[in-house]
Amino acid sequence: MVEILLESGGQEVAVAESGSRSGTPTDYSSQEIRPSSSTETINLTPIQEFFNGQSVFITGGTGFLGKLLIDKLLRGCPGISCIYLLVRPKKGKDVHQRAEELFDDPLFARLKEEHPKFRHQIVAIAGDCSSPDLGISPGDRATITRQVSIVFHVAATVRFDEKMKLAVAINVRSPRDIMLLCKEMPKLKSAVHVSTAYANCPHETIEEKFYEPPIDPDKLISLMECMDDKLVEDVTPQLLGKWPNTYAYTKAVAENIIKKEGEDLPVGIFRPAIVISTYKEPIRGWIDNMYGPTGVAAGAGTGLLRSIHCDGSIQANVVPGDLTVNALIATAWDVANLKRDKKETSDIPIYNYVSQDNPISYDDLKVMSAKHGIDIPTVRAIWYYSFRNNKYRIVHLFYVYFLHLLPALLMDTATLCVGKTPRLLKIYKKIHRFMDVLNYFTTKEWKFGNERLKSLVCKMSKEDRANFLCDMMEVDWDLFFQTYILGIRLYLIKDPMETLPQARVKWQRLYWMHQALKLVLAYVFLRLAWLAVLGILRVVNYV
Repeated sequence: MVEILLESGGQEVAVAESGSRSGTPTDYSSQEIRPSSSTETINLTPIQEFFNGQSVFITGGTGFLGKLLIDKLLRGCPGISCIYLLVRPKKGKDVHQRAEELFDDPLFARLKEEHPKFRHQIVAIAGDCSSPDLGISPGDRATITRQVSIVFHVAATVRFDEKMKLAVAINVRSPRDIMLLCKEMPKLKSAVHVSTAYANCPHETIEEKFYEPPIDPDKLISLMECMDDKLVEDVTPQLLGKWPNTYAYTKAVAENIIKKEGEDLPVGIFRPAIVISTYKEPIRGWIDNMYGPTGVAAGAGTGLLRSIHCDGSIQANVVPGDLTVNALIATAWDVANLKRDKKETSDIPIYNYVSQDNPISYDDLKVMSAKHGIDIPTVRAIWYYSFRNNKYRIVHLFYVYFLHLLPALLMDTATLCVGKTPRLLKIYKKIHRFMDVLNYFTTKEWKFGNERLKSLVCKMSKEDRANFLCDMMEVDWDLFFQTYILGIRLYLIKDPMETLPQARVKWQRLYWMHQALKLVLAYVFLRLAWLAVLGILRVVNYV
């Protein structure tokens, strides 16, 4: 669990990737993909009709949002002709292997049951968003430009502290490459670039509009290409300016890329808030990363994390993963309609997908996580739950030194004495680095405009609002957190429910150990206080 928590720490690279149809070459330049003649079109909803017979290109399909998007498109829009996934070879596995392994995730169990023949709709394309021109071969590029009519650019490096050079390559140059690719697509109906609600975080109010970027995107790309890594690292603080990290910075620059290159294209920008686990589908509580609040909940639930620097009264702008993907799909439909109806031809539509209409504070998040987490403890817990949000940094630091570092030092010393390798201090170093990058977002609150998104929901038919649920007003947060905490236990900590009886026994033992430790510490504190009082009295009497 310790390694799972720290490896994910909220900062993993989810790069735009793709794969290929199992056992099939990636050059499909001679293939013509046509919709199945058996596709039923009579009872299709407007969104299903929009995707019916279309070929879709997705970057970032192996990431969290990408997987949810693939699943929902195949289940919710069965008439889709083909989904092209950009996948890069990784860890000795080629794109074919990675594309096949993608569907081993329990997320796709429902898809396999409802549409067992879905694999013929998936075509993997070898590429890499960190490479020029997405690393796509000329043959695959020709196929994509000829066949594709809908594009979702989901890929990004989501590490807050990513090196600037790599962050620019993936988060800035690849959106430019996507726009250039879209310009070559004669059938293009809609393209959606996934940004983040926090791209323009130096502003306290963030409307659904473009903001002045911190730097011209072409200039930034040129700078990264002509400077060596050491020089880039040295100038990064100056480049960031008001932006807290390379993630938000490059996302802000990327939006300007879309504005410049997508002016005549049917393109839109989708800005989700902090995306966490699924609410209802395809399975409740599914999550595959420990970004943001998820990492905090996992750390607190295993007894590793006791404090975070956070103003608990401010809104935790979290949104469920399945609702986010439904909104993304609906956005593609709306972008096409706006372009077709020749509305707002001079403006690229932007959609802020946030939870402010159904707000939940960080304190609410903590309380509900504890409420449901204590009932289903994990067998991998190392201590009983004892966690709080600390608004004031000085108080948080007290907790860090006395409840994180001091126990870790004592445990590592004991471990070293018995001839084993000490690990706890090293683990807390990673945890604290993770918390430091979150501080900016847990101590500051923003106001978001989301009128366009709400207008989109109103445009959807009754059937589409049910099939592609994305109205945040329909989320019951208490119900959500029941499965959110369970999902962390099952899918991240990898602790099956079969261990629950054993975990509860251990949890009870940890509880009494926790209470005993508090009594000992209270006794030591009172004893020291009494000795101090006696010392003062002696001094006074002596004087």
